[in-house]
Amino acid sequence: MITGLHHIAIAVPNLQAAISRFCTDLGCTFKDVEDVISAATQTAFLPITETQIELIHPLNQQGPVQKFLDKKGGGLHHLCFQSDDLLADRDRLIAKGYVFIQLEPQVGAHNSRVLWIHPKSTEGILIELAEYPH
Repeated sequence: MITGLHHIAIAVPNLQAAISRFCTDLGCTFKDVEDVISAATQTAFLPITETQIELIHPLNQQGPVQKFLDKKGGGLHHLCFQSDDLLADRDRLIAKGYVFIQLEPQVGAHNSRVLWIHPKSTEGILIELAEYPH
């Protein structure tokens, strides 16, 4: 079952500048930076109460986030919903007609398992479903 909004991801062309802007200027708390090799992404998490802002930046100017930046120059990338049973949520949503980008979970940030719902199924919004280790 989907248990809540986990994070809002924003693609940024300069990760350090964005961290500074959100933390220094807006008062967010910095948690950590992690390279997510499977997504060719470097992530910085800024927790805010029960959710987080995730700043994402391409590793080595490669991967889907680099393509997003090349096309749009930065901005809202995706919404991530937390799941306590990723495969059951996948199957339930497929039965309702949702299209997933991949059917098998990938490794995400914080050793999570993630699946991506294609934007054509969600009114143009890329949605990540993530299951975190207990």
